[in-house]
Amino acid sequence: MCRLFGMTTGGPRVEAEFWLLDAPQSLREQSRRMPHGVGLGWFSLGDEPVRDRAPLPAYDSRDFVLAARHVVSHTFVSHLRYASAGPVHVHNCHPFHMRDRLFAHNGVVKGLDVLESWLSEADKALIEGQTDSERVFAYITAEIRRHGDTTAGLVEAVRRIGAELPVYSLNLVLAEAHRIWALRYPESNELWVLPPEDEGGGMIDTCARHLASAHEPGSVEVTAAGRAVPAYVVASEPMDDSPGWRLLEPGELLIVNGLKGESRFPFDPPRIRLTTADLSAREAASQEHAT
Repeated sequence: MCRLFGMTTGGPRVEAEFWLLDAPQSLREQSRRMPHGVGLGWFSLGDEPVRDRAPLPAYDSRDFVLAARHVVSHTFVSHLRYASAGPVHVHNCHPFHMRDRLFAHNGVVKGLDVLESWLSEADKALIEGQTDSERVFAYITAEIRRHGDTTAGLVEAVRRIGAELPVYSLNLVLAEAHRIWALRYPESNELWVLPPEDEGGGMIDTCARHLASAHEPGSVEVTAAGRAVPAYVVASEPMDDSPGWRLLEPGELLIVNGLKGESRFPFDPPRIRLTTADLSAREAASQEHAT
């Protein structure tokens, strides 16, 4: 299945190099199993979303490596693509950008003709590619506009999709400046979170741990001054051996605002629930839980 990554410090700008390049299960390493595209999104000094995408694996993308080493932001979204719908093309690479938000998804949602009927012409104009993911994002964006609230719009959109469309998996990461939303829906694909506190309540510095460092194990250098900064990290699989990784529950919506995390369970299971037997060969291959 495609791989998701999201991170926010809630404020301080840091690099995400450890998670993107150096962790035992970094995105660069995972991309050897996810060959159809890579994207990295972040927020500029003016808190505008910025993206760098390419229809090739992260390990073979010089731009991805350069961005991982040099971009600083308080919030990141990254994605590795294993194509299930649409050609291998930059417009089908995540994260997508609409209305000051970044979005990445893994899974399969069908009934796209019905989904598109829910969109206005202005909504459709935001879509550049052919994926189910981008159409889901366009609908979420439309519901956020209608409700005037990101959480309310996201919940309403996913509820309607789950009630009316065939769904295999709708795992997603949605980001605004300083905030992320992570959803595992239903249980078909995994999504993990590493919070900034371990089970004993101590801080885990999760932004850019250097594997070869003179500091204590688990410490982080994130700025020229060497400050350690905590963060929330969301990923499709645990990326290092930290004991703090937690698998989200099926239907769990994690909302991280700053460094305050809240879990909600506002969704019923999909009414039309797809299994791998309902998928095309290409779709089924894209959803394999490669290890």
